[in-house]
Amino acid sequence: MAVRYSYLSQQFGNCPELWEELKAFVATGDFTLGKPLQEFEANFAKLIGTQHAIGVNSGTDAIKIALKALGVKPGDEVITAANTFVATVGAINEIGAVPVFVDVDETFCMDVNLIEAAITSKTTAIVPVHFTGYMTKMDRVMEIAEKYKLIVVEDACQGILAEWKGKKSGTWGHAAAFSLHPLKNLNVWSDGGMIVTDNSKLDAEIRLLRNHGLIDRDHVEVLGFNSRLDTFQAIVGDWLLPSAVNISDLRISNAKKLDAGLSKISAITIPQRPTDMRIVYHLYIVYAKNRDELLQYCQEKGIEAKVHYPVPIYKQKALGANTNKLIFPETDSQAEKIISFPCDQHLSNSQIDEMINAVQSFYEKN
Repeated sequence: MAVRYSYLSQQFGNCPELWEELKAFVATGDFTLGKPLQEFEANFAKLIGTQHAIGVNSGTDAIKIALKALGVKPGDEVITAANTFVATVGAINEIGAVPVFVDVDETFCMDVNLIEAAITSKTTAIVPVHFTGYMTKMDRVMEIAEKYKLIVVEDACQGILAEWKGKKSGTWGHAAAFSLHPLKNLNVWSDGGMIVTDNSKLDAEIRLLRNHGLIDRDHVEVLGFNSRLDTFQAIVGDWLLPSAVNISDLRISNAKKLDAGLSKISAITIPQRPTDMRIVYHLYIVYAKNRDELLQYCQEKGIEAKVHYPVPIYKQKALGANTNKLIFPETDSQAEKIISFPCDQHLSNSQIDEMINAVQSFYEKN
């Protein structure tokens, strides 16, 4: 039995009511910053629990624009996790700031005990990454930020509806960035992103920056970006948004089933599952002995397992010579051992069993 990684054909394969909405919308011509986008922004803010939500072109732009709106300048240092998708670092780089890495802990997120040692006179911001659907320990992040007067922008692109100590991702920092990429837990049909904040002044600044800095058709207040979330995509997102909680609940349920089966295999180690954290499993990751061989075996069996990521971002060529001498032991250890399995809301119990059985079979043969 094949177990695919992308579930999009199931998610959007039979949605006639969405197509009717889109057909009606096309007739309006309200394509740029249209009314459906405003409605989606209001509903997204309500879902997260913030005063404001601003739709932008991507999760990358959400990080970038939030940092710029909060005053991060070229040459400033921004602390972030040594293991994250390139978008986190790319966003910092796009505004001329300098990423400064700290190692992660057993939850795949930034080790908050290492943040203070990374702070210098040039540090202006922290971008904690809620990687894989875990949460960074944000209470400690905010304590440090207050102590050193630092900006905090949460990279919650993989962590929508995750929680730490009962408080949702996106509600801790000065602002937070979410991604609506097609393979995110709440998704649209192309790139898309959302910035959330409780600061009304910041909300106005971000709205200005996402639309070229225009205060009206003829007057440019600041030089901004062309980073509007397409109204067409907002309709897709708003159609799916009422299912967001159920989607995360189903992912959590599937992860528990996978944990129960894979934990019986001695060569597999289940990561920490903190009881005071709601993990939403954008990625379902475990540690595996002979990881590369297991990965190949699963793929040959039609199970689309992956590795996120075999080469940590701080080791990538694009970062240049400045990071070559850095050592982040937990990040490096995870990169050698982790493997990701499908965990989405459309998986059947038989597909979950198929993955568990395939892993068991591999180790029995090896």
